[in-house]
Amino acid sequence: MTENFKPFSQEPARRSRSHRFFRGLRTGAAAAALLACGAIGALTLAPHVVSADSKSSETYKQLDLFGTVFERVRADYVEPITDQQLVETALNGMLTSLDPHSNYMNEKSFRDMQVQTRGEFGGLGLEVTMENGAIKVVSPIDDTPAFKAGLKSGDLIVSIDGESVQGLTLSDAVDKMRGPANSAVKLTIRRAGVDPFEVSVNRAVIKIDPVKSSLVGGDVAYIRISTFSERADEGISKAMDRLKEQSGGKLRGVVLDLRNNPGGLLDQAVSVSDDFLDKGEIVSTRGRRSEDQQRFNAHSGDITGNLPMVVLINGGSASASEIVAGALQDHHRAILMGTRSFGKGSVQTIIPLPGHGAMRLTTARYFTPSGRSIQAEGIVPDIDVPAARLQIIDERFQHEADLRGALSNPNAPPASPGAAPAGAPPGAKPATPATPRTGPTSQRGAPGGAGAGAANPAPGTAVVPGEPPQPGGPDDYQLSRAVDLLHGIALYNGRTAN
Repeated sequence: MTENFKPFSQEPARRSRSHRFFRGLRTGAAAAALLACGAIGALTLAPHVVSADSKSSETYKQLDLFGTVFERVRADYVEPITDQQLVETALNGMLTSLDPHSNYMNEKSFRDMQVQTRGEFGGLGLEVTMENGAIKVVSPIDDTPAFKAGLKSGDLIVSIDGESVQGLTLSDAVDKMRGPANSAVKLTIRRAGVDPFEVSVNRAVIKIDPVKSSLVGGDVAYIRISTFSERADEGISKAMDRLKEQSGGKLRGVVLDLRNNPGGLLDQAVSVSDDFLDKGEIVSTRGRRSEDQQRFNAHSGDITGNLPMVVLINGGSASASEIVAGALQDHHRAILMGTRSFGKGSVQTIIPLPGHGAMRLTTARYFTPSGRSIQAEGIVPDIDVPAARLQIIDERFQHEADLRGALSNPNAPPASPGAAPAGAPPGAKPATPATPRTGPTSQRGAPGGAGAGAANPAPGTAVVPGEPPQPGGPDDYQLSRAVDLLHGIALYNGRTAN
């Protein structure tokens, strides 16, 4: 470890203050801080420190400055503060200043992160990022306290339990939102178009099943991935097997729902993409050096049997979900529907620091198979469908059969007893109308077979913006549009074959 700081012994005239500082850190709890510094030096500084005398001298000067400030804060700050606190916050400040996704994790935060990627952790069920000093919700995780409390993608958390988040690091804010199960935390939310408001959320042990599925309309497989944890790919395979069996092998298409999916593990994104592709590149990552480039390719075998696909995305779809959406779009394997995705085109590597947690460092950008970066741009869907609800407008039209003396239809079934014939004068008792195949009672295209009315809106139906419905719920307009599209493709293919 000391070899990483070899320049210290080469410039004795400049050692006085900082040399004493680093020597002083070697004892007690402060030794841990030096180990952390040494580990980071080995990862990021050593190749530059030993490359040239001029660079070594400049690096030493900057470390000398750090030592000076450290000593002054430790000696004169208004309240006592430990060496560990100072070093950890300095490390975190160094990393968070690079980009919104790099940070330092102490041992506790590192353990929490490991638990989260396994799909079980304690907290509210929020994926968040830092934006202009506020905590921005990337997306709430399905069926968690945050989701049930109505928090939405794009919400800004401006205070936690009455304490402003200004000045807090992202990890500090996350720590404040975590706590024992069944304890409450009060969040102040700023949302576009409404006044700031408070919401109280009860913490819980978050157990995430990353994949949910159902059969829509009897012949469309609906699969939703809420996060790319370790069990995502396994869940996809099981869901497809189950839905094929439920449909009797008569599936017409697949809807893959990645809305409000904040991402997760890169290997899971690659595996899920591979499930729907037979060949070709899935994603490539390009780091600082050419030798760091990686390319991930698909293997033969599409678990759907090459059924038509629609992928749903929105502004809460980020990172790993954008990798999947981008791969399927570039290979023309699926039609993307919804709204523009979040636009996180970078890859973070977790680098353990033995005895001191880990650092999350942005080490590469990823590129879709066509070579495009979606960083800060997002993925634009093939068909733009905003979240909306359907409102049935009661419009009454006069039809041909209502006209006096209208000709009867020779192919019409015999009228039921007591029914008025076509062309009967106004006021005559009409025949009981058949239940329409479309409209608010139709089961066609309704998730789970429930009457939705979104898939085939009746004449006079208006689409109105509003609060986004629950994904996969009976009033999920975007899902209904996707199901309609798949039914249309199936009908078209059937006619072409005939």
